[in-house]
Amino acid sequence: MMPFDPVLVVFIAALITAIATGLGAVPFAFAPNMSRGWLGASNAFAAGLMIAASLSLVFEGFMLGPWRTAAGALLGFVLIRMAHRHLDGRKDLHVGELRGADAKKALLIVGVMTIHSFAEGIGVGVAFGGGDDLGIFISSAIALHNVPEGLAIALVLVPRGVS
Repeated sequence: MMPFDPVLVVFIAALITAIATGLGAVPFAFAPNMSRGWLGASNAFAAGLMIAASLSLVFEGFMLGPWRTAAGALLGFVLIRMAHRHLDGRKDLHVGELRGADAKKALLIVGVMTIHSFAEGIGVGVAFGGGDDLGIFISSAIALHNVPEGLAIALVLVPRGVS
C-alpha cells in the first residue's frame, strides 16, 4: 500500500475545517428569514462558544508565555481598531447590495475571520508536523470551532440580504 502524500493530507484536513465553517450557515438554508428572537439566540450561542474557546486559548497561552500571549492579543486588538478606523473614514462604503454600517460590519467580520482562518490553516499544518494523531486532533478541534464561526458570519450577512 502506498503512503499518502503528507501535503495532500494536510490540505484535506484544512479543507474539512473550511467546510465546517459553511455548516454554521446551514440553518439559514432552512429559515432564511429568522425572527429577531432566533437571530438573538443564535448570536448568543455562537458568541458564547467562541468566547469560551478564546478564553481557554488565552489562559493556556498565559501559562506557556504570558508576554507573547499579551503581545499577540494587543496586536490583534490594534489591527482590528485600525481596520475599524479605516472603514469609518469611508463615506460611500458599499459591498454588493450592502451600504453604510451594514457594509462596514460585513467587511470587518469577514476580514477578521479570513485572517483568522490563515492562522488556523498554519495550525493544522504545524499540528501534522507533530504526527498524524496530533494533526487529526487539532484539525477536528478547529473544525468543531469553525461551525459557530460560520454561524456568526451568516448572522451578520444573511439578515442584511446577502445570500
